[in-house]
Amino acid sequence: MQVPLLDLSEQYRRLAGPIRDEIEEILRTQNFILGPKVEEFECALADYCGAKHAVGVSSGTDALLDILMALELGPNDAVITTAYTFFATAGCIVRVGATPLFVDIDAVTFNISPDAIANFLRRCERNAEGRVVDPAGRVVRAIIPVHLFGLCCDMDAINALAELYQLQVIEDAAQAIGAEYPAADGRTHRAGTMSLAGSLSFYPSKNLGAAGDAGAVLCNDGALAGRLRIYRQHGMEPRYYHHLVGGNFRLDAIQAAILKVKLPHLDDWSAARRRVADFYREQFEACGLTSKVTLPAEPYRGRGLTNHHIYHQYVIRAPERDALQKHLAARGIGTAIYYPLGLHEQECFAGLGYHAGDLPETERAARESLALPIYPELRPEMQSAVVAAMADFFAK
Repeated sequence: MQVPLLDLSEQYRRLAGPIRDEIEEILRTQNFILGPKVEEFECALADYCGAKHAVGVSSGTDALLDILMALELGPNDAVITTAYTFFATAGCIVRVGATPLFVDIDAVTFNISPDAIANFLRRCERNAEGRVVDPAGRVVRAIIPVHLFGLCCDMDAINALAELYQLQVIEDAAQAIGAEYPAADGRTHRAGTMSLAGSLSFYPSKNLGAAGDAGAVLCNDGALAGRLRIYRQHGMEPRYYHHLVGGNFRLDAIQAAILKVKLPHLDDWSAARRRVADFYREQFEACGLTSKVTLPAEPYRGRGLTNHHIYHQYVIRAPERDALQKHLAARGIGTAIYYPLGLHEQECFAGLGYHAGDLPETERAARESLALPIYPELRPEMQSAVVAAMADFFAK
């Protein structure tokens, strides 16, 4: 049986009518960039996420870049983040002239480790102004935690460290729209709203996907939201007057309209993904495979949350990962490796001075992690084929 890693066609078939109606209206009005469709989506998105402001931008990457520019990070600044994530997280730090400081991940969740952050900060010193400086003398300005694969980081611990060391926190929630976190204060927060600002991606494969690139920034500070809007328009305010240099990060109306059609279905789609994850777990346990592979962690399950995990990806650990992937491919089963190399080992970051062995959990995850098919329309018989093929591999 052929089982693709992802199939978006059924989702589109169900929503084709209203999506085409929205596109036809935009073509009729010829209002393509920003405008009322974008404003409508921004309001709906802010309401869904529990943020005061949502600023639509051209991609998840540009969402991060917009934040960093609006906060005026640049040369001689440094940002703590994870090396086990998509390239854009660190790439945006470098693009504004700052330096990424990579720390290791938690072995269970794949998310950035608060203990690793704390250990790094304890090795830093304070300058005359009381700011934290890294061993190279750069001012540590911020932490960017990434809510990887649809699971929120330990934000209570991260925010506590940020307060102690006077750092800003910027959430990379590109893979986690709608994911919930049970804060120590008893409240439930959604990804991207537990910090100064959070970035979202609507790349087509995301749980809420556009028909191309799109993204957004979430924040609760009105002044920051205003700056984000100015920076996404080449730093222009009012028209043709530029007090700073921004970028072309504008969200187009067609993407916003498509996303607004899809947004009311998002929680149902995330619930369907959790059912897929539950079925996998049941099948793996029934086949005795939980001693062979490590299944995704669910640390917030049973905490009274709805979206304790949104399963953007279903990522297992397998010591024989490469051979397993080859075996599954021969059976027609799609898989993916997120990510085959930690960012600290990427060639473009060689000048930062990291070496193999510096981030052992990141490097182990890069060797062992494998994403299995998961999407809301994935049928049980297709999942059973995935599990059966894996059972055959481990029976050899």
